[in-house]
Amino acid sequence: MKVIDIWKSASKPVVSFELFPAKSNEAAEKLDKTIDALIELKPSFFSVTFGAGGSTREGSYQLVYKLLKEKKVDVIAYFAGYGLNPADINKVLDDFNAAGLENLLVVRGDPPKDEEYTPHPDSMSYADELLRFIQPKYEFCLGAAGYPEGHIEAQSQDEDLKYLKQKVEAGSEYIITNYFYDNVYFFDFVKRCEKIGINVPIIPGIMPIYSIKMMNILANLCGATITDELKKGLADLKPDNKEALISFGVNFALHQCRDLIEKGIPGLHFYTMDRKDSVERIVKQLADEDLI
Repeated sequence: MKVIDIWKSASKPVVSFELFPAKSNEAAEKLDKTIDALIELKPSFFSVTFGAGGSTREGSYQLVYKLLKEKKVDVIAYFAGYGLNPADINKVLDDFNAAGLENLLVVRGDPPKDEEYTPHPDSMSYADELLRFIQPKYEFCLGAAGYPEGHIEAQSQDEDLKYLKQKVEAGSEYIITNYFYDNVYFFDFVKRCEKIGINVPIIPGIMPIYSIKMMNILANLCGATITDELKKGLADLKPDNKEALISFGVNFALHQCRDLIEKGIPGLHFYTMDRKDSVERIVKQLADEDLI
């Protein structure tokens, strides 16, 4: 099912989860258990990431296929086209299409960390170029990434929003945002989108706090602000008390989600990092409160 129809037909905000392909046999076993646990929460769909320069191309396809064919759930496949030539792009998308995939989230993608990597000379540099390449050829429901605090490489939030509008004009039917720790950033982003004529569903991304180290690394990579409120809450925890940290992260995310739901968002998209415990606790509590 196309995700745009899921959001349109839902009477309450829907829940979805992001996964990334496992990189070892041990990780694959853990991922299988995570998937089975998350499916019990009845998500509306999963999303599957796609590595820089096609680095997880085969693993991404296998995970998409497993979810679609074995688990019988709807899927958004990320497609990061950085460095790929048009023939490679067509091959990836043809394979997704043949597997029955209906939804893509199209992003530029980051350059691979391998210093020797050279992008193909015919590759596309921006997500709106990829969208314009894909949209006439395929019937995927296309989406784009949004950045409530601005993309880390953007010169300004206004410039970043200009590029987002170009992605919508190029065929994006929905936006899934980067995570944030203060809902003010999200609601301000939505208002600014509306003001310049972006009128597609905007789905907030939620990242529970799994560890302080991971939080700091990811925030540094994507530009998410670690707020003073969050810093104070973490500082009050006893060092090395992992359960206290996880419970704090769950409660912090619950507070965010309740506020987002109260203000009418179409859905919540959780960045699971291929983990299940925190999102299980969050989603079950929201369901018990009859919010989702």
